[in-house]
Amino acid sequence: MNISDPIGDMLARIRNAQERGKNKVAVPPSRLRERVLEVLHREGYIRGFTTIDKDGKSEIEVELKYFDGAPVIKEIHRVSKPGRRVYASVTTLPSVYNGLGISILSTPKGVMSDADARAQNVGGEVLCTVF
Repeated sequence: MNISDPIGDMLARIRNAQERGKNKVAVPPSRLRERVLEVLHREGYIRGFTTIDKDGKSEIEVELKYFDGAPVIKEIHRVSKPGRRVYASVTTLPSVYNGLGISILSTPKGVMSDADARAQNVGGEVLCTVF
């Protein structure tokens, strides 16, 4: 199956699994997806993720995180899409809910959160926002 927006597909799978109360969700592997999941794990939005082999195909298994029965991720939205790329300089990085949420960016120094990008004084493509 050909996916035109792999990050959007992963975010939709996470959103759907959390609405159903699932503990884990499987997504197809890619380096960009792994980097985004690393940021989500570092910021405390997911428990973790592992790459597994299932029936000769590799998958990334994401462990979702809940607090008092409610998902930790309240909102997760794709910002930059294949048809409309969104870039931000370090001075115009978006703030999600006055700093309560994060933006995930793809920068020349790698995939990182908006706080890390401000600390390293670098801008880039805004992949998604998480609250």
